[in-house]
Amino acid sequence: MFEIEYKGANCVVITTKKAKIIVDPKLSVVGLKDVPIKEAVELITEHRFAVNNPDSRLLIDGPGEYGVADFDIVGIPVRRNIDTEAEGLQSTMYRVEIGETRIGIIGNINGLLTDEQLEGLGVIDVLIIPVGGNGYTLDASGASSLVKMISPKIVIPIHYADKELKYEVPQNELDPFVTELGAPVEEMPKYKVKQQLAAQAPLTIIKIFRS
Repeated sequence: MFEIEYKGANCVVITTKKAKIIVDPKLSVVGLKDVPIKEAVELITEHRFAVNNPDSRLLIDGPGEYGVADFDIVGIPVRRNIDTEAEGLQSTMYRVEIGETRIGIIGNINGLLTDEQLEGLGVIDVLIIPVGGNGYTLDASGASSLVKMISPKIVIPIHYADKELKYEVPQNELDPFVTELGAPVEEMPKYKVKQQLAAQAPLTIIKIFRS
């Protein structure tokens, strides 16, 4: 049905037979090469993570409803962890529907979601969430609390310590999040979804090796 790859920081690639989404492809901000997005949908949680390549299939960089190829996408405005209330909502989280599977993509947010924001996100099967903390994004406790609030079947943690990435703020290891959430972990190079996840139980953490 589709597969998910992890490229580092907040960047993931979601691929179906017909199309591809690349989330936050500007990896040069952490010392890696930007991910090529030719003919892919570029999905951006913050403007500074966009590469703005005119060869992309579509640039989605804010709230709204979008339909492209195999994807139905809803963007919901949220506040970044580093912003004050006066600075407004400068980040976007997304719900991406592929067939009957719903994917939640959470960027660097403060974690204090309103009922309206949670309602906009809706029921989520697969949640992709940063966990590195240290004032930059959600830490283990904040990410774990949000996972329990959203109640997905699968959690894919991203944006945690990696010796090859040069984060603006040092990130915590993945282990504290795993301990905090207390869910089993499966490790793999790609996460492949071949059928509906309705019967998936219990909650599982999928650690995808960075490619």
